[in-house]
Order: sequence, then structure tokens, then C-alpha cells
Amino acid sequence: MLARGAALVAPLLLIPVSLATLGPDRYGLWMSVLALTGMVTFADLGLGAGLMTKLAPCYSNGDAAQARSYISTAYALLSSVAVGLCGLLWLGSGLVPWTAVFNVTGAVGSRETTAVVMICLTAFLLNIPLALIVRVQYAYQQVASCAIWQAAGTLATVPVVLLAARGPYAPLAVVTATALGPLLTNLAVSIWIFRRRMPELRPRLAAIDRRLSTVLIRLSGGFFVVFVLYAVSYNADNLIIAHALGPQSVTAYALPAKMVSLVGMLVSMINVPLWPANGDALARGDLTWVHQTVRRMVTLALLATAVPTAVLALVGDWIFSVWLPMPLGGGSRWLLAGLGLYFVLVGMFSVMAMVQNAAGVVRPQLVGQILFLGTSVPAKWFAATRYGLNAVPFVGCAAYALTVGPAVWYGYRRTIRRYRGAAAEAADSGGVAVTATSPVPRTTS
Repeated sequence: MLARGAALVAPLLLIPVSLATLGPDRYGLWMSVLALTGMVTFADLGLGAGLMTKLAPCYSNGDAAQARSYISTAYALLSSVAVGLCGLLWLGSGLVPWTAVFNVTGAVGSRETTAVVMICLTAFLLNIPLALIVRVQYAYQQVASCAIWQAAGTLATVPVVLLAARGPYAPLAVVTATALGPLLTNLAVSIWIFRRRMPELRPRLAAIDRRLSTVLIRLSGGFFVVFVLYAVSYNADNLIIAHALGPQSVTAYALPAKMVSLVGMLVSMINVPLWPANGDALARGDLTWVHQTVRRMVTLALLATAVPTAVLALVGDWIFSVWLPMPLGGGSRWLLAGLGLYFVLVGMFSVMAMVQNAAGVVRPQLVGQILFLGTSVPAKWFAATRYGLNAVPFVGCAAYALTVGPAVWYGYRRTIRRYRGAAAEAADSGGVAVTATSPVPRTTS
């Protein structure tokens, strides 16, 4: 818990320094670029999610050889993707009018805008294959170890950013130091895991299997589309606000959103470990455990997100007044409440989504995310231009509750019914129980 707390708090410590060093215009640009990187989290093609789904049964069965083949194949695929996308980025960057893309005005010039974009996007792309180590740790139930490593990396970034802020190239140095933190952390974790902790899983060229690449790509395709839709709908806020209200409004929105992102990180810490855990339970046919865990975790997610959201809504303005080097220009109470409410909803519904992910059931989430993207983006634009910043997250919450929520609930119930029916059929015929690797729950259904 201490490691997770450090990982949550450390980024917040850097916000006053970053804002003072960059100023509101540069900080708004930076947040918009980070929103773009969030939108292209699908660059891993869903292979990270597919790998974790496939590794859970390997862990349950103790099949290290199969796990190594999956890991080696996933690294080979994503390394090729990362190198190819980096090449396209650097070759085509000069053709993209980045100042127009991010609606940059004020003190930030075109060359500086391009530099910020290239730093952030390059670091992001190089981290795509390296981030697979987190999926491996989660699949092998090493949640605590993963949290400690990520917290250590985050804490190590703090003094580096503070030193960068004092240098002659402070704005770009701060952006660079922050962008390299996750990449170097994942590199260090990978070396430790594959050399010391689990050398039997170390990726090797000889373990790459073209057949498994087809299996991973087929399974990951559904996750890929879901992640694309989620990433675009969630990260569109800063870009919508940049064009509707200007870059300084992005800063006024992004800083409260950064604070509330603590709630979002808490949601991930609670729910993502359920993915491989559900996969392990499904592999053993333990549906009772799955059902009971979902009920408990929905309640836990509600309490764990609603309480900090209420606290932030009550004292957030005071925190900003003593914490930031410059005023935001308006009260943020309702903005904080709306941003937090979104994560309350995500926290509850994602518990059920983890069961579907473990079973490879994607279609219900896909339908929900399509509806959410189609309704939320134009509604947020209208809300921003008509009612201002505070209305944006509430519109998103309403759209999420009416689209993703029902779809995830339906998908969860459908998944449980399929496994129960298959288990009953196997029992009647004297066959083996259904497992997470059985063909009954199709990967795209």
C-alpha cells in the first residue's frame, strides 16, 4: 500500500514545479500532447491484453514453456510495431502542422511545439514493448512487486525533474525527464524479471511461434478496438477544450483532472489484478468465486472512489490555492466532482469487465464503447461551448452510464451463463469442466 501511495502522490508533487517552469500555455500544450498519447494507447494492438489473458492459464497450469512462447511472440510483434511507428513519426513529422493540431497560441512557437510532440510521442512508442512486463507481472500474480517497481520509478523521476527545472533548457528538459521515467522503469523491471526472478520466461528468438502470433492477434483484435474507442473518448476532453475554449482552458481543466486521476489510478490498482485472477478461477471452473468476488469488488470500488471524490470536491479549491504557483481562474468544486463521478462509474463497471476480459468476451464492451464515443464527444463539445468547463465531465458521466454501463452488465451476465451452461453440460456428459481456454466463450462474442 505504501508503494501504491507513493506512485499516486509523486506525480502531484511535480505539478507546481512543472506549471511554474512551463507556464500556462506550455503546460496546456503538454497536457494536450499527453492526451494524444493516451488516444494512441491502442498502438500495442491490444496484444498486451491478449498476452495477459493467455498467460493466466499458463500460470495456473505451470506451463512455463508455453508462457515463454507467448511472451517471446508478443515482444517480437510489439517491437516491430514500435520501430515502425517511430520511423513513420520522424519521417512524417515535418508534414504535420502541430501548432494547428493543438491550437497553440501565445508564447509557444512552432519549433518548441514540434519538440514537445516528438519527445512525448517517441518515448511513448518506445515504451510500447517495454510495458509488456507489467502484463507479465499481473498474469503471474506479482501485483505487489509490480507496484513497488512502478512506485520506485515514479519516485526516482521526481529529483530528476527538479534538477531539469533548474537547467538552461528547463521547459523541454522537464518534459523529457517526465517522458523517460516510465520507459526506463519498465526497462529496469524487465531486466530484473527475466534475468533474476523468472528466467524461465525470458524472451528468446527461438521461442517465437508464428502460430501463436496468429492466436494472439485474433484474440487481441477485439481488445484493440475496445481500447481505441475508450482511449479516444476518455482523452478527447483536452483536445475538445483546446479547440472550443483555448489552451489556457486546457490547463484549467487538466490540473483538476490530474488530481482526480489519483482516483483513476486507484481504480486500476483495484480492478486490473482481477483480470488474471478471474482467468485463473475460470480455468479451474470456480464460478462461485468469480460471482462472489464481483459483488465484493463492486462495493469496494464504489467506496474507494466515492469517498476520495467527495473529499476532493470539498477541499480541492483550497488545495489548489496553496499548492499551485498561479490561480486557475475560477472555482473547481463542480469540475472535481464531475471528474471524480466518472471514475466512480468506471470503478464499478470495470469489475464486471474484468470477468469478460479474462474469458475473452469483447463484443458487449465494444458495442458500449462505440455508443459512448458517438454520444460523448459531440455532447462534450456542445457542453464546453454552451456551459463551460464544469459541464464537460457531467455530460461524459451521463453518456457512460447510459451506454457502457448496460453493455458491460449484459456482457457479464452472458459470460457467467455460458460458463455455467458449459459446466453443466460437461458434468452431464461426464466430460471435463469448462476452463478459460475452452472454446465455448468465443473471443469476439
